[in-house]
Amino acid sequence: MTDPWIAAFVALFLWWFSTGVILMAVKYADRHGTRAGLIATLASLPLLGVGIWGFVLTAQSASAGSVYHAFLSALAIWGWIEMAFLTGTVTGPNRHVLPQSVAPWERFIRAWGTIAYHEMLLAGTVITMGLYAWSAENPFGFWTFALLFVARISAKLNLFLGVPKINTEFLPSALSHLPSHFRHASMNWLFPISVTALTFAVACWLERMAASPSIADDIGFALLSAMTALALLEHWFMVLPLPDEKLWRWMLPAPKTERQNTTTEDAHGL
Repeated sequence: MTDPWIAAFVALFLWWFSTGVILMAVKYADRHGTRAGLIATLASLPLLGVGIWGFVLTAQSASAGSVYHAFLSALAIWGWIEMAFLTGTVTGPNRHVLPQSVAPWERFIRAWGTIAYHEMLLAGTVITMGLYAWSAENPFGFWTFALLFVARISAKLNLFLGVPKINTEFLPSALSHLPSHFRHASMNWLFPISVTALTFAVACWLERMAASPSIADDIGFALLSAMTALALLEHWFMVLPLPDEKLWRWMLPAPKTERQNTTTEDAHGL
């Protein structure tokens, strides 16, 4: 487990497996109504507690094992918040479909209203984790969560501005109002900036890994490199005609009925 390549594989596997587990839980809850989503979110609170406990416990330990545990803790915290969002428990005050022909500024405000509580929870969490890990010996839990936060903001903005491919297969009914707030477009001005920044970030993490003085740092920067590369891949999934939904479709329960195809944010990945 001290090999950086193994660390990268671990990050890849955890990304795929944790995404599938969250989607599976959300889909099962979706089949049993809104109340089931709330129950699933509350039932998964121990996941959040374990994540917070692990993050605090590992912050002052610089061993390779602590880096893995910090990474897992950040994923646990992130996973619970994403489940709360996908089940409709923590979203925003606006749960209405966007009316036709609204002004761009109003479209942005309405779109923000659909995710406001979720985004404030994420922002508050990343700030709290950053303050706690400000001078910690093991900052990789914070960097993992911060990376996921920035990549998710970038993805949402690109979906709002418009991209060619928007996957709707995993959209739960609790978020059925989201499709109208996103758009299809051949390209937007933010996408080249996003993929360039993520590519640069991968290069920076790899450079830090090559120059790191310890095995623990090797592991940490390898994990960050892999997660950033996955975020970059997910951005490219928005413009390339690749069937990325097949990665998780086999894990999920079959839908009860066919639903009209709509466009919304990708529910998979980071």
